[in-house]
Amino acid sequence: MLESIIWILLIGFFVGQIAFRLKAPPLVGMVLVGILLGPQISNTIDSSILQAADSLRTIAVMVILMKAGLGLDREKLAQQGSVAIRLGFLPATCETFVIALAAMWLLEFDFATGLLLGCIIGAESPAVIVPGMLRLKSLGWGVAKGIPDAILTGSALSDVLLLLIFSLLLAFLSQGTTTVTLPGGITLSALQLLPFQVILQIILGVIAGLLTARILVLLLVQQNWTQNTTQDTLVAASFALLLVVLAEKFPIFSGYLAVMATGFFIIEFDAPLARRLRNSFDTLWVVAQIILFVLLGASIPLQVLENVLLVGLLILAVGTLVGRMFGWYLSTLGSNWNWQERLFLLPGNSAKATVQAAIGAIPLAAGIEGGETILAIAALSILVTAPLGAWAIPTFAPKLLRKGEVDPTKVAIARRIVLLAAVDTSPLAVDVLLKVAELARRCDGEVVVLHVIQSEDGESIAQLRQQTKQLLADIRYRFVTVAGVVSEEIVSVAQEYGVAEIVMGKRGHRLWENVLVGSVSQAVLEKSLIPVVVVEKKIYSGFQSGDKHQRSP
Repeated sequence: MLESIIWILLIGFFVGQIAFRLKAPPLVGMVLVGILLGPQISNTIDSSILQAADSLRTIAVMVILMKAGLGLDREKLAQQGSVAIRLGFLPATCETFVIALAAMWLLEFDFATGLLLGCIIGAESPAVIVPGMLRLKSLGWGVAKGIPDAILTGSALSDVLLLLIFSLLLAFLSQGTTTVTLPGGITLSALQLLPFQVILQIILGVIAGLLTARILVLLLVQQNWTQNTTQDTLVAASFALLLVVLAEKFPIFSGYLAVMATGFFIIEFDAPLARRLRNSFDTLWVVAQIILFVLLGASIPLQVLENVLLVGLLILAVGTLVGRMFGWYLSTLGSNWNWQERLFLLPGNSAKATVQAAIGAIPLAAGIEGGETILAIAALSILVTAPLGAWAIPTFAPKLLRKGEVDPTKVAIARRIVLLAAVDTSPLAVDVLLKVAELARRCDGEVVVLHVIQSEDGESIAQLRQQTKQLLADIRYRFVTVAGVVSEEIVSVAQEYGVAEIVMGKRGHRLWENVLVGSVSQAVLEKSLIPVVVVEKKIYSGFQSGDKHQRSP
């Protein structure tokens, strides 16, 4: 078992990175690894892991839905509320019915079995859509109109609807259950109860998320039961997973929607906690996505694809290009979206993966006629739409959406932080290096150590290199020497490397150097558009260290 886990994580990661370097989505590489390691080809993955695949996928989906909730923007949702709600029902419903009709024609299914296939294929994949939309938000694409938020919310609602219809159809096809008797002797059909069940699952899911968010803020912020972000994340992830488990045991609310709502309400109740959890769940997703997509690839039944390949592709195309596009048109009718933004829904809201992997094999296991064909088409939808969706979202967003201002309180903005330490050969260089090391450790940044050569003193420069190596031993850095006017070279190198801050000293170690270095720091402060931290000499922890003055443009 441990050997299989190592294979999944290491090979999944590196093949995913190879795919990324080839300009393909990493999930393509991960799915291929699953196919190669799975029972279809090499049978390398231990059977115990394959048996636990559903539970592992559930954990991965919990992580991505928590990320989605922590990235939602209440103001943008209010702005696009009606569109988000319509996106949650109309595209999925239209695609489901069109696929059902196509299956009746091409596969000779009855209408109920066709609807069952439609529910499986029509569900959208949070594993593809959520990271794609969150990345668009971090870059600003479509944020002015709240397009990523509307797609995120609509995707979650549509999955609630289709999973509920799927469970009702499965009960009808396998057991012949068509009616439900309520207290008082009132008999209703499952179809008549469906709207009430959908509304109940959504309302109770939101309430469960609200209560969970309240509990988390009480425990993690007000009562201080945790001491660091790692413990915060452990508790939050456990509560989120508990929601999913409870929803499976008591299916009166949507567990996935409750998880997403938990993240959303945490933002409203305590934004600093949301920021900490957002960064931590980003880290969890690095591992979770490898497990999710490798196991997804391992579950694809390659041997049954051949017989339904062309028919399956035709059904997928008709469902998307006819059913789903008609639903998108109805969803955005009367909104402020232009035709380009509406067209973006085709690449941005079509990916299938997670739900299809989770429920695609259930009809076959339940003995439904045509179950093997349903499983094959579900697998085909994953192989075709997941890579296309992961590639198309970042590719077409810059062409179809407008770029707006990024709200850093709603998304984790990952960027490389580079600091510049401008040092001379005076003792104050130690103070500057200590300060830049402190700042770099706080933000996990990199450092450019710059020395502007004023005289040929190889021994002093070698000593400065040694001090840098000692004081920045646990930090990525590069030592750069240039010749020229000191203040001009500092500003020029800072711009060249795209640094976030300049750290430099104010005084040298002799009287004439006090004047010289002081004038240099003043000149940099006047010329630089980058924030400058100026270090003054003082005694600090056994080293000569300093205070700081900071100026932002």
